[in-house]
Amino acid sequence: MRIVVIGAGVVGAAVAAGLTRRGAQVTVLEARTPGSGTTSTSLAWVNANDKTPKEYFDLNHAAVRAHHRLSGDWFFPTGNLECAVSDEHKERLEARVQRLTGMGYPVERITAARALTLEPDLVPPPPGTEYVFFPEEAHVHPLRLLGSLLGEARDAGAALACGAEVTAIETSSSGVTVTAADGRAFDGDVVVTCAGRWTQGVAALAGAEVPMLDPAVSGAITNGFLVTTTPVPARLSRVLHSDGLNLRPDGGGRLLLQSLPLDGRADPAVPVPGDVQDSILALMARVLRAVDGATVERAVVGRRAMPGDGLTVAGFADAERRVYTVATHSGVTLAPLLMGEVAGEVYGEESPLLAPFRPSRFADGTAGPAPAPARRPGQQ
Repeated sequence: MRIVVIGAGVVGAAVAAGLTRRGAQVTVLEARTPGSGTTSTSLAWVNANDKTPKEYFDLNHAAVRAHHRLSGDWFFPTGNLECAVSDEHKERLEARVQRLTGMGYPVERITAARALTLEPDLVPPPPGTEYVFFPEEAHVHPLRLLGSLLGEARDAGAALACGAEVTAIETSSSGVTVTAADGRAFDGDVVVTCAGRWTQGVAALAGAEVPMLDPAVSGAITNGFLVTTTPVPARLSRVLHSDGLNLRPDGGGRLLLQSLPLDGRADPAVPVPGDVQDSILALMARVLRAVDGATVERAVVGRRAMPGDGLTVAGFADAERRVYTVATHSGVTLAPLLMGEVAGEVYGEESPLLAPFRPSRFADGTAGPAPAPARRPGQQ
């Protein structure tokens, strides 16, 4: 089978790798460079922690397990430690722990002493702080994961065409033709769109309705700050959530920082304001020791690939089963699972995990209620 995959982010790379494992002849089209979209601006926290409804939780939990099976030098299965100081955070964390425990998700309530064993450079929070450890969760270096997946696909014969901005998708009884802005045409039996936040426009070329939230309009939901520090001697081994700040190691002694309460100011058309960078560094110093002298090496506004109702989209968008569409806010978490599930569906094997997330739910032209902005620990 000949498959054209549109998009060389982590999701497109995973789908391409999965299809080559099935023996497909795959061509991957990328408008810019691989990973230059949302993949390169992600906290890359692998989890199903606060994912609702139940079907979305099940999908993400299966993906967490898929990461552990895939594994590799991009994958850090060190868990997630959450520290709750405020009463509101404690209440919300307790409710989440009870819900997750009831669904069989690994959760451990731990003591302050245990938390300091896990992360010796934590600034000791005040007495009464509650600590919860999620041992199955992880983080990845997303571009290394992307490189592995795309490399596997290329090793198996997949072709990669960069600078191929798609301008037309034409389907017929015999297959599909995808045309790029520079005139190149790519023929296949099926096209799989994995275009991230550009999904709505790409799907529309094939006559499909897949509403996405536009970062230029829906900034409060889709945009967020990410700050990478210069190398510091602080010991941090895992994802850490605290009041006002999320952080994880980012290689070479660097830390990746995220402050959800500040994300309301994130605008992709404007550089990250200096006072926002200063505020995030100040929050870091309240959470972690041995960060004196840290400065900002990189500050970006990440733009999330967010379907209109916040939930994953996966399935054929046409009756002839020529156009398969994937779009998700949980791309880094879901990639290793989508690798097999999407490939199976293209080859006619329906996935129970993906069945609740068909693009047909948008057939009436509406997306349903938009998700609320992520502003609290445990959210994304």
